[in-house]
Amino acid sequence: MVKPAIFAHVVYQTWRFDEMIAWYCEVFEAEVVYENPAFAVLTCGDHHHQFAFVDADISRLGDRLREDKGESGVSHIAYTYANVADVMDGYARLKRSGIIPYWPVHYGTTLSFHYRDPDGNRIEFQVLTRTPAPVRSRVGVLCDPDTLLARFEAGELEDALLALPGAIWSLKHSQRRRRPAGI
Repeated sequence: MVKPAIFAHVVYQTWRFDEMIAWYCEVFEAEVVYENPAFAVLTCGDHHHQFAFVDADISRLGDRLREDKGESGVSHIAYTYANVADVMDGYARLKRSGIIPYWPVHYGTTLSFHYRDPDGNRIEFQVLTRTPAPVRSRVGVLCDPDTLLARFEAGELEDALLALPGAIWSLKHSQRRRRPAGI
């Protein structure tokens, strides 16, 4: 099987066209490379584009009622950073813009900050750890990005910042219901 060499792009149909473009430009430091009233293309690297947006209010897709859009969609999109410094620098920059993660978590295999864009799409920015297996809790270990940032700025070593925190965050919904046999 041939595997993709790079992550190419994501296209979002949105009811918040201008707000989505502004958010992605801020978060990814992206540039608009093409835009018309119904469609925009953004780049944040060497590839022509990583994001595209279709204005649901203007496009033919917007002729359908919002309720017809359905419940299915992308759970989240994950981006892996090279090191803790990149994740911490990104966190600090986004926080200055008022964008904070809704779920900062250590999974054991990754230290991850989950964000929501203006449409509620979820994006995970992660760095791989040296831990060989995920933590036992399905929701991971909640972490405090401000504490991690302070430790990073104080010069703490990457291995220490990537170490799994001690307390496990537990939620009632972390006890998932099991599927009936045969399903």
